[in-house]
Amino acid sequence: MPEIIAGSEIPDTDLVREATTILRKFADDNLFHHSRRVFLFGSLKAAARGLDVDPELAYVGGLFHDLGLTQQYRRQDQRFEIDGADVAYRFLRDHGRTEQQARDVWLAIALHTTPEIPLHLSPEVAVVTLGVEADVLGLDLDQITEQQRAEVVAVHPRPDFKNRVLTAFHDGMVDRPDTTFGTMNDDVLAHFDPTFTRANFVTIIQNNAWTE
Repeated sequence: MPEIIAGSEIPDTDLVREATTILRKFADDNLFHHSRRVFLFGSLKAAARGLDVDPELAYVGGLFHDLGLTQQYRRQDQRFEIDGADVAYRFLRDHGRTEQQARDVWLAIALHTTPEIPLHLSPEVAVVTLGVEADVLGLDLDQITEQQRAEVVAVHPRPDFKNRVLTAFHDGMVDRPDTTFGTMNDDVLAHFDPTFTRANFVTIIQNNAWTE
Protein backbone atom coordinates (compact mmCIF):
# COMPACT_ATOMS: atom_id res chain seq x y z
CA MET A 1 0.00 0.00 0.00
CA PRO A 2 1.32 3.47 -0.84
CA GLU A 3 2.11 5.76 2.06
CA ILE A 4 0.01 8.95 2.18
CA ILE A 5 1.19 11.99 4.13
CA ALA A 6 -0.80 15.24 4.13
CA GLY A 7 -2.68 14.00 1.09
CA SER A 8 0.50 13.34 -0.91
CA GLU A 9 1.03 9.77 -2.00
CA ILE A 10 4.49 8.23 -1.89
CA PRO A 11 4.49 5.61 -4.66
CA ASP A 12 4.73 1.99 -3.54
CA THR A 13 7.30 0.92 -6.15
CA ASP A 14 10.68 -0.79 -6.19
CA LEU A 15 12.30 2.40 -7.52
CA VAL A 16 10.96 4.46 -4.63
CA ARG A 17 11.92 1.85 -2.05
CA GLU A 18 15.46 1.63 -3.42
CA ALA A 19 15.83 5.41 -3.45
CA THR A 20 14.69 5.51 0.18
CA THR A 21 17.19 2.79 1.12
CA ILE A 22 20.07 4.72 -0.44
CA LEU A 23 19.20 7.92 1.40
CA ARG A 24 18.67 6.11 4.69
CA LYS A 25 22.04 4.38 4.34
CA PHE A 26 24.19 7.40 3.56
CA ALA A 27 22.39 10.44 5.04
CA ASP A 28 21.84 11.32 8.68
CA ASP A 29 18.38 11.85 10.15
CA ASN A 30 18.49 15.58 9.47
CA LEU A 31 19.06 15.19 5.71
CA PHE A 32 16.69 12.23 5.49
CA HIS A 33 13.75 14.09 7.01
CA HIS A 34 14.61 17.26 5.07
CA SER A 35 14.71 15.38 1.77
CA ARG A 36 11.37 13.70 2.38
CA ARG A 37 9.85 17.05 3.34
CA VAL A 38 11.21 18.52 0.10
CA PHE A 39 9.34 15.86 -1.86
CA LEU A 40 6.14 16.33 0.14
CA PHE A 41 6.14 20.12 0.22
CA GLY A 42 7.17 20.27 -3.44
CA SER A 43 4.35 17.93 -4.40
CA LEU A 44 1.80 19.94 -2.42
CA LYS A 45 2.92 23.25 -3.93
CA ALA A 46 3.01 21.74 -7.42
CA ALA A 47 -0.57 20.52 -6.98
CA ALA A 48 -1.61 23.96 -5.76
CA ARG A 49 -0.14 25.44 -8.94
CA GLY A 50 -1.86 22.89 -11.16
CA LEU A 51 1.35 21.15 -12.22
CA ASP A 52 1.18 17.49 -13.32
CA VAL A 53 4.31 15.85 -11.90
CA ASP A 54 5.58 12.29 -12.27
CA PRO A 55 5.65 11.19 -8.59
CA GLU A 56 8.56 8.77 -8.94
CA LEU A 57 10.74 11.39 -10.61
CA ALA A 58 9.74 13.97 -8.01
CA TYR A 59 10.61 11.51 -5.27
CA VAL A 60 14.08 10.77 -6.60
CA GLY A 61 14.70 14.47 -7.13
CA GLY A 62 13.67 15.28 -3.59
CA LEU A 63 15.52 12.43 -1.94
CA PHE A 64 18.76 12.77 -3.86
CA HIS A 65 19.01 16.57 -4.04
CA ASP A 66 21.46 16.80 -1.11
CA LEU A 67 23.33 13.51 -1.58
CA GLY A 68 26.34 15.59 -2.62
CA LEU A 69 26.65 16.70 1.01
CA THR A 70 27.16 13.13 2.24
CA GLN A 71 30.53 11.45 2.71
CA GLN A 72 29.59 8.68 0.31
CA TYR A 73 28.83 10.86 -2.70
CA ARG A 74 30.58 14.19 -2.21
CA ARG A 75 33.47 15.17 -4.45
CA GLN A 76 35.86 18.09 -4.20
CA ASP A 77 36.07 19.12 -7.85
CA GLN A 78 32.47 20.20 -8.55
CA ARG A 79 29.39 21.72 -6.92
CA PHE A 80 27.59 19.49 -4.45
CA GLU A 81 24.40 19.86 -6.48
CA ILE A 82 26.08 18.11 -9.43
CA ASP A 83 27.19 15.25 -7.19
CA GLY A 84 23.59 14.41 -6.33
CA ALA A 85 22.38 15.08 -9.86
CA ASP A 86 24.85 12.57 -11.29
CA VAL A 87 23.77 9.89 -8.82
CA ALA A 88 20.10 10.47 -9.63
CA TYR A 89 20.72 10.34 -13.37
CA ARG A 90 22.54 6.98 -13.17
CA PHE A 91 19.96 5.59 -10.76
CA LEU A 92 17.04 6.44 -13.05
CA ARG A 93 18.72 5.15 -16.20
CA ASP A 94 19.58 1.91 -14.38
CA HIS A 95 15.89 1.60 -13.49
CA GLY A 96 14.69 1.96 -17.06
CA ARG A 97 13.73 5.60 -17.14
CA THR A 98 14.30 7.49 -20.38
CA GLU A 99 17.18 9.82 -21.10
CA GLN A 100 14.83 12.81 -20.95
CA GLN A 101 13.30 11.76 -17.65
CA ALA A 102 16.71 11.19 -16.08
CA ARG A 103 17.94 14.50 -17.51
CA ASP A 104 14.97 16.36 -16.03
CA VAL A 105 15.81 15.05 -12.56
CA TRP A 106 19.48 15.87 -13.14
CA LEU A 107 18.43 19.45 -13.90
CA ALA A 108 16.08 19.53 -10.90
CA ILE A 109 18.92 18.70 -8.53
CA ALA A 110 21.68 20.63 -10.28
CA LEU A 111 19.57 23.81 -10.30
CA HIS A 112 17.86 23.59 -6.92
CA THR A 113 20.01 26.40 -5.47
CA THR A 114 19.53 28.57 -8.57
CA PRO A 115 16.48 30.78 -8.01
CA GLU A 116 13.68 31.18 -10.56
CA ILE A 117 15.11 29.25 -13.53
CA PRO A 118 13.78 25.79 -12.48
CA LEU A 119 10.26 27.19 -12.29
CA HIS A 120 10.38 27.85 -16.05
CA LEU A 121 11.33 24.26 -16.89
CA SER A 122 9.38 21.00 -16.73
CA PRO A 123 7.26 20.19 -13.65
CA GLU A 124 9.76 17.49 -12.65
CA VAL A 125 12.46 20.17 -12.50
CA ALA A 126 10.30 22.76 -10.75
CA VAL A 127 8.98 20.45 -8.03
CA VAL A 128 12.35 20.07 -6.30
CA THR A 129 12.93 23.82 -6.10
CA LEU A 130 9.38 24.31 -4.84
CA GLY A 131 10.08 21.87 -2.02
CA VAL A 132 13.50 23.27 -1.16
CA GLU A 133 12.18 26.83 -1.12
CA ALA A 134 9.40 25.80 1.26
CA ASP A 135 11.49 23.76 3.69
CA VAL A 136 14.72 25.81 3.75
CA LEU A 137 13.62 29.35 2.89
CA GLY A 138 9.99 29.30 4.00
CA LEU A 139 8.79 30.66 0.66
CA ASP A 140 5.16 30.41 -0.45
CA LEU A 141 4.07 28.50 2.64
CA ASP A 142 0.61 29.91 2.04
CA GLN A 143 0.32 27.33 -0.77
CA ILE A 144 0.44 24.60 1.89
CA THR A 145 -2.24 24.60 4.57
CA GLU A 146 -1.30 24.68 8.24
CA GLN A 147 -2.78 21.21 8.64
CA GLN A 148 -0.71 19.85 5.76
CA ARG A 149 2.45 21.38 7.21
CA ALA A 150 1.67 19.90 10.61
CA GLU A 151 1.03 16.44 9.17
CA VAL A 152 4.32 16.49 7.24
CA VAL A 153 6.36 17.70 10.20
CA ALA A 154 4.72 15.12 12.49
CA VAL A 155 6.17 12.36 10.31
CA HIS A 156 9.39 14.17 9.37
CA PRO A 157 10.29 16.50 12.25
CA ARG A 158 12.64 19.44 11.93
CA PRO A 159 14.29 20.00 15.35
CA ASP A 160 16.73 22.94 15.19
CA PHE A 161 16.60 22.52 11.43
CA LYS A 162 17.76 26.00 10.47
CA ASN A 163 21.07 25.58 12.30
CA ARG A 164 21.49 21.93 11.39
CA VAL A 165 20.97 22.44 7.66
CA LEU A 166 23.42 25.34 7.62
CA THR A 167 25.98 23.10 9.31
CA ALA A 168 25.33 20.36 6.76
CA PHE A 169 25.82 22.83 3.90
CA HIS A 170 29.07 24.08 5.42
CA ASP A 171 30.48 20.62 6.10
CA GLY A 172 29.68 19.53 2.56
CA MET A 173 31.37 22.51 0.90
CA VAL A 174 34.17 23.67 3.19
CA ASP A 175 36.81 21.64 1.37
CA ARG A 176 35.72 22.88 -2.10
CA PRO A 177 35.17 26.61 -1.62
CA ASP A 178 35.91 27.48 -5.25
CA THR A 179 32.77 25.60 -6.31
CA THR A 180 30.59 28.14 -4.49
CA PHE A 181 31.48 31.02 -6.83
CA GLY A 182 28.40 32.55 -8.40
CA THR A 183 25.99 30.79 -6.03
CA MET A 184 24.32 31.52 -2.72
CA ASN A 185 26.49 28.80 -1.20
CA ASP A 186 29.33 31.20 -0.54
CA ASP A 187 27.03 32.92 1.99
CA VAL A 188 27.21 29.74 4.07
CA LEU A 189 31.01 29.58 4.05
CA ALA A 190 31.23 33.28 4.94
CA HIS A 191 28.79 32.75 7.83
CA PHE A 192 30.95 30.08 9.43
CA ASP A 193 34.33 31.60 8.57
CA PRO A 194 34.63 35.41 8.72
CA THR A 195 38.03 35.14 6.98
CA PHE A 196 36.55 33.43 3.93
CA THR A 197 37.29 35.45 0.81
CA ARG A 198 34.70 35.25 -1.94
CA ALA A 199 35.67 35.36 -5.59
CA ASN A 200 34.52 38.66 -7.05
CA PHE A 201 32.83 38.71 -10.44
CA VAL A 202 33.84 42.28 -11.20
CA THR A 203 37.46 41.67 -10.20
CA ILE A 204 37.63 38.59 -12.42
CA ILE A 205 36.44 40.65 -15.39
CA GLN A 206 38.84 43.50 -14.66
CA ASN A 207 41.88 41.27 -14.14
CA ASN A 208 41.36 38.62 -16.80
CA ALA A 209 43.83 37.84 -19.60
CA TRP A 210 42.24 40.12 -22.20
CA THR A 211 44.11 43.35 -22.96
CA GLU A 212 42.19 46.40 -24.10
